[in-house]
Amino acid sequence: MFHLTTALDAASGVPLYEQLYESLAAEMRSGAIPAGTRMPGKRRLAAELSVSVNTVDAAYQILATEGYMEPRERSGFYVQEYLALPTRPEEVPPPVSAAPPEAAEPPVRFDLSTRGVDPGLFPFRTWARLQKELLYSSPQLLTHGDAQGDVELRQALADYLEEYRGVRCTAEQVVVGAGMEYLLSLLAPLLPGKTAVENPGYQRAKQVLENNGVACCCLPVDADGLSVEALSGSGAAVCYVTPSHQFPTGVTMPAGRRTELLHWASRCPGQRYIIEDDYDSEFRFDTRPLPSLQGMAGADGPVVYLSTCSRSLAPGIRIAYMVLPRQLLPAWRAKYRIYSGTVSRFEQQTLARFIREGYFTRHLARERVAYKARRDALAASLRAAFAPDELTLTGLHTGLHLLASLKNAPPDAALHAAAKAQGVALSLLSDYDLTGGEQDFSGTFVLGYGSLSEASFPEAGETLRKVCTAAREASVTV
Repeated sequence: MFHLTTALDAASGVPLYEQLYESLAAEMRSGAIPAGTRMPGKRRLAAELSVSVNTVDAAYQILATEGYMEPRERSGFYVQEYLALPTRPEEVPPPVSAAPPEAAEPPVRFDLSTRGVDPGLFPFRTWARLQKELLYSSPQLLTHGDAQGDVELRQALADYLEEYRGVRCTAEQVVVGAGMEYLLSLLAPLLPGKTAVENPGYQRAKQVLENNGVACCCLPVDADGLSVEALSGSGAAVCYVTPSHQFPTGVTMPAGRRTELLHWASRCPGQRYIIEDDYDSEFRFDTRPLPSLQGMAGADGPVVYLSTCSRSLAPGIRIAYMVLPRQLLPAWRAKYRIYSGTVSRFEQQTLARFIREGYFTRHLARERVAYKARRDALAASLRAAFAPDELTLTGLHTGLHLLASLKNAPPDAALHAAAKAQGVALSLLSDYDLTGGEQDFSGTFVLGYGSLSEASFPEAGETLRKVCTAAREASVTV
């Protein structure tokens, strides 16, 4: 028999049975009450501690449930064998550095990154009203939904894509998911082999594919988009393209190159596919957009269509969608039919109504007007800040960014450092080189204009000129 050292505090806010349980469990873990020990009877321990039998019984029951003790009929409670937790080595504090602390980075004054959007353009009132109506009228949306997404949203998307992007599909071909990365990770295991990606291009897509075991090769982009000649010699079975607005160069793939790409895929039916990322197609300002590659190929064609609501609504909504060729549907269902949907059903149904009732197209029209004005303001501010032959602007016709190429540009590293010092968040074309610098993309800014107001662009243009001047001076002194 052992001597119990437990002390209970009746004035504590912790119930007595819980104090007793914690104390006994700690002694068993430490070995103070060894395995095999027969615990005192409930009445005896209650009398010794001056508590009720119910208090001891409650503590014993918890200890038995958690495996610290074993009740034996007509014999009492016995302490079970307990393997002590491994001891953690003492953490040695890192040595204090004598170096002075790094200076705080200057705040971002102008966000010219390509991911910027204006949350103020979100249709708050309409979206809130539709969602509120659904919250009160559709409690069934709290239950599990279809792994591919609610059929109402998939049908609304299929109808919208057919009318505005020429996509030919049925609701059964549409898959809804929480972002492009998620959908691409689902698609990756269904692909037949190595995937060619554009260079310069979208690093995140390449990373997602590689994270899911897909080998990738980087192929050059020319004035018409991805080089089909390079694709034919690459040995790739899949290509990932952004034909409506190549990211980041802004090139639009013409009909002739699109046809060549479809011919490349059709030479090996079922063994070659094209992934069409149509991420920026809603924002074409000066001309009518070309129909999608998927629409040219048809519902039975070799094109997987991807798009998202991150630009048109908000990144936080996390609704993206994918249109699968019919021949990939059996493989998708076999692999993912037991998955749960990743987008809230209330968000899905709100978007379905938003599209069906015409709000989406009106919202996009308002956004185009707003973003076109910002594009014009940024272009005007750059032309005012730089000499006519010093800066060349391209990629203005669509999307939410443009390219500004410098004549006699300083090194990109100097431009980055100067932009950071001036509080300007931006990218350079070389940042999107997926080959590690095998090609020369230096001296070109990739400037997003989605998150700045029109009034701020004149100062932003002047600040970019200062960035270039500072970068040139820094590169000369090195």
